[in-house]
Amino acid sequence: MRILVIGCTHAGTNAVQQILTAHPDSEVTVVERHDDISFLSCGIPLYLEGTVKRLEDMFYATPAELRRLGATVLTRHEVQSIDLDKHTAHVIDLDGDSERDLNYDKLIMTTGSTVTRPNITGADNPKIMPCKSYVHAQRLAAAANDAHIKHVAVIGAGYVGVELAASFNKTGHDVTLIESNPQILQNYLDISNAVVAQQALTDHDIKVQLNTSVTGFTEDDSGSITIHTNMVDTQADIVILAFGFTPAAGLLQGKVDQDHHGAIIVNDYQQSSNPDVYAAGDCAVTRYNPTGKTAYIPLASSAVRQGRLAGINVFGNAVRSQGTQGSSALNLFGTCFAITGLTLQNAFKQGFTDCHSVTWRGTWRPGYMPDTARLTITLVYDRPSRRILGAQLISTHEVAQSANTISMAIQNNNTIDDLANLDMLFHPDYNEPFNYLNLAATEAIQQEAEEGYRRAIFNAQGSLGRTL
Repeated sequence: MRILVIGCTHAGTNAVQQILTAHPDSEVTVVERHDDISFLSCGIPLYLEGTVKRLEDMFYATPAELRRLGATVLTRHEVQSIDLDKHTAHVIDLDGDSERDLNYDKLIMTTGSTVTRPNITGADNPKIMPCKSYVHAQRLAAAANDAHIKHVAVIGAGYVGVELAASFNKTGHDVTLIESNPQILQNYLDISNAVVAQQALTDHDIKVQLNTSVTGFTEDDSGSITIHTNMVDTQADIVILAFGFTPAAGLLQGKVDQDHHGAIIVNDYQQSSNPDVYAAGDCAVTRYNPTGKTAYIPLASSAVRQGRLAGINVFGNAVRSQGTQGSSALNLFGTCFAITGLTLQNAFKQGFTDCHSVTWRGTWRPGYMPDTARLTITLVYDRPSRRILGAQLISTHEVAQSANTISMAIQNNNTIDDLANLDMLFHPDYNEPFNYLNLAATEAIQQEAEEGYRRAIFNAQGSLGRTL
């Protein structure tokens, strides 16, 4: 089978590896506009602050490795158009004058996403920088090491923006973080937890401007950038854009079904509305398990899994996607913020009219141990079904893996009753006799009982779906 893979970061790399491992006789051609593949952009803040010493360590595969598997890898090439009826893609060489048509039997679109740029005056200034690719990282690293650059503004206080603000603060820069919403990390933390994260930033002298919309940029004769907003104007030597990402799926616009973001709509097998076209990663939607609906959630963790599924199912739909909970975590000045699923405010926005949350506070292991640390868990759940919808964990102890446990609970439609009774190990080195996840769920059950809702529901397989 002739398989054409367009784009080769996370989803593309994993699709190719899956195909040629399981079907080594396949004819796989990869078209990638950059000269590298598989770059982990989530490592950029770690490199900028000096935690990661070599930017090149953020690659986990190379074109040469894919070629050794048997793929034809065309780096520095770009697909200009795709004819779905003829099963051809027109490709040009970005470093030469050559162009050609490539034939395929199956097409896998893994074109990823681009940094969202505002359509406002001055946004094309080269001092206003995106943060996603290897080249972007090199430019940002050069700026971080430039003695003339002292003031850095980051626009957008999602995960990327918050991490970049912290990284430039650690390198001695004066940092301003600008966010149009009334809180930072709007899609990840409920307001009380967002206040904790914001305090961590302001404690390190990072200026946070909320409810602030950028309206334009101008550069004066000294080279300083003025960021014009609906509130107060801000000066900076460089500006980093962290608005979010836009799916790079324009090649198939009008040719396959796409959502309002422009992401390719796929079924549970990563197959588009055209049966010979599969899509994975940041250019495609995924099923968001807390709601059961498709959503655009550009995450590397989702991309690698979707890419592998596309590589399996291109030979015949065999393995369904299990969807995503959008789990993520960040280390903010020594405090771990781990998140999975919906916040309470986002649950209401998604149509859960009777959802609730509980916040449990304690320590991750007994106080009689030589040391421990405070831990806050916010658990979000749907009252009628008692199903867990999301969670947020905050501690100076590493609790990110516990978010993965709750992620599994959400994926499996588990309830607060399931989680409260989940069998978990105990040893004073690691936790209390009841693990802190058990305790948070137990507090949710107590909260419901106080409101008169005492009917337990068990969806865990070991409980055989019992209702008590």
